[in-house]
Amino acid sequence: MRCLIVEDDDKIAADLTDALARSGFHVERCADGEAAWFAGGTEHYDIIVLDLGLPRMDGLSILRRWRAEGMGAPVLILTARGSWMERVEGIDAGADDYLPKPFHMEELVARARSLVRRSTGHASPRLTIGALELDTTRQTVAVAGQPVHLTPLEYRLVSYLAHAGARVVTPSELLEHLYGDQDSREANAVEAVIARLRRKLGAGVIATRRGFGYHLEQG
Repeated sequence: MRCLIVEDDDKIAADLTDALARSGFHVERCADGEAAWFAGGTEHYDIIVLDLGLPRMDGLSILRRWRAEGMGAPVLILTARGSWMERVEGIDAGADDYLPKPFHMEELVARARSLVRRSTGHASPRLTIGALELDTTRQTVAVAGQPVHLTPLEYRLVSYLAHAGARVVTPSELLEHLYGDQDSREANAVEAVIARLRRKLGAGVIATRRGFGYHLEQG
């Protein structure tokens, strides 16, 4: 899952990046409002963590622009402002959730995972697709009840396919969500990860729709 952090405080941004990366997200960061507005409008993210107090453009203005332009990624607002009126203003601007500072990092990660699940139509932290079961809280994968050890990169790929459900995911989409826009890897990088996963999960778990992409077998 690809996450954009919009936060001008370097320490907070570093802590967020570390916590979300350890929870299976590919994390990118913007430190000012104008850069964030451009990134959110031109790249596809699965979750955006947005601070309101930003240089060059405030968070609510960014959010209103994104929503007016049709950007649909779930947005979790962070702010030092704590009044209920400001929370209402953020939700009305298009935020999906709201977390006032200071906050516990575990709560932020749990909220981010929940927003991603809900945005893809999953209510439970356990996703079952055919023989595969993925626990998004523990970041574990099992096939036919047997646990399978995956690397963080392998887990991110399986997690993205699991959240996609029956939808076929193209290699270019997988590249974007595994590595972001700062990496020059080509489609064969995805093919290599898929090959490793098939050896671990079994050949029938990840299906190829030739000429289109990959999906998990539904059972």
